[in-house]
Amino acid sequence: MQITQDRIVRFDYTLTDDAGKTIDTSTGKQPMAYMHGRRSIIPGVEEALEGKSTGDSMKIEIAPEKAYGPHRAELTAVMPRAQFDKKQPIVVGAVVTSNGPKGQKMQARIAKITPDGVLLDSNHPLAGKTLHFDITVVEVRAPEIEELAEGKPMKA
Repeated sequence: MQITQDRIVRFDYTLTDDAGKTIDTSTGKQPMAYMHGRRSIIPGVEEALEGKSTGDSMKIEIAPEKAYGPHRAELTAVMPRAQFDKKQPIVVGAVVTSNGPKGQKMQARIAKITPDGVLLDSNHPLAGKTLHFDITVVEVRAPEIEELAEGKPMKA
């Protein structure tokens, strides 16, 4: 059976960066499962899987535009150190919650610490990065009625 609209797909993957460093993998875990054509995985991977079948393997490179988008400077801001809780250490990579311009709660990653302030970055951590996937399709099947209604796999 080929991967087409509304098929349930399970695949094993290893995701690496440009240097070949592993970012994520399904090795030792359950394969990734999704319903094809429902935009529940990054577009570049979904496009590459279209028409594939159980057992197919591929290596694909996904540009930022087909993954998490470009890194957007407007999603970064320098905040004065005084605005941070003095009892909590400020650590690069930590995720903090702050109020957005309209009072909404936003999460940001601490990207850099300087004597003057703390650079917060609200971009997805993989924004602006080219992603490299090594994928093997484990299963392609027709969805159950409940899965069609929910738009996602209900069982592994």
